[in-house]
Amino acid sequence: MAIEDLLSAGDGRLDAQLRFAAEIDKMTGVLRHTLLLDKSRRENDAEHSWHVAAMALLFAEYAREAPDVGRAVKMLVVHDLVEIYAGDTFAFDAEANSGKVEREARAADKLFSQLPPEQGAGIRALWEEFDRMDTPDSQYAACMDRLQPFLHNTLTDGHTWGKSGTTRAMVEARMEPVRRFLPGVWSWVQKNIDNGIRRGWIAP
Repeated sequence: MAIEDLLSAGDGRLDAQLRFAAEIDKMTGVLRHTLLLDKSRRENDAEHSWHVAAMALLFAEYAREAPDVGRAVKMLVVHDLVEIYAGDTFAFDAEANSGKVEREARAADKLFSQLPPEQGAGIRALWEEFDRMDTPDSQYAACMDRLQPFLHNTLTDGHTWGKSGTTRAMVEARMEPVRRFLPGVWSWVQKNIDNGIRRGWIAP
């Protein structure tokens, strides 16, 4: 069976919402480069989105400016939905990142237009705000999105760092939102970068 087999509720709005709910299950099939902590396999987008949303409940006390945690959680739940169509783009792959903005904008057009207009516009607005990182809520959400794979790297022998020849400068650039917005966490980040260099996971 497929989404096309969904029985109609007899209400066009509800049908669109139900189809969208089924469509976003495809996130479970979008693999990221980050390993699960047991190193058994790569995580998928749905697992990543759940993890960063849960993390957002934990670290607001370290933020330079207090975020609305609920809004940040909403952004994190939807921030990678467009990857259903655009695919995951590895942060440390410069070539893959070329054209990412355009790919994801096309994916957003396709995905969010499947919802009733005001709902699609509302979710797209959260997605766009997340990408802009121009509000305390989006800056905090971005920190969670950077912190989670960093945490995984520290506990999986620098898996994605090592496979991409990542340098200190590249990791620090990726973690810049944390330095700016979560200064209380930055010293821990630096310690782990130093440890990654000592262990050969990160190039100096």
